[in-house]
Amino acid sequence: MSYEIIANVENPSTARVLMTALRAHGFHPLENGEGGLPGVGNIFGKGGVPVQVPEEEAADATLLAAELLKEMVASDT
Repeated sequence: MSYEIIANVENPSTARVLMTALRAHGFHPLENGEGGLPGVGNIFGKGGVPVQVPEEEAADATLLAAELLKEMVASDT
C-alpha cells in the first residue's frame, strides 16, 4: 500500500490529535514509527511531522486535515 503525505505539522502533539481525528472520520493515517524508526523524529530535515494516509484516501483526507488544522490554529490564539 502506498501512502501520501497530506500535511506536515510542526507540533507533534497537534499531529497526534490530527491523526486521531482522521481515524475517527474513517481514514487510515500511518502511525509515526510504522514507516521509519520508532521514536525518531523527522531525520531528513525540518518540516514537522508528516501526516500520511493511503493514496486512495489522500484527496478527501487532505480537505478534512486542512479544515481541522485551521480550527486548531484558530483555537490556539
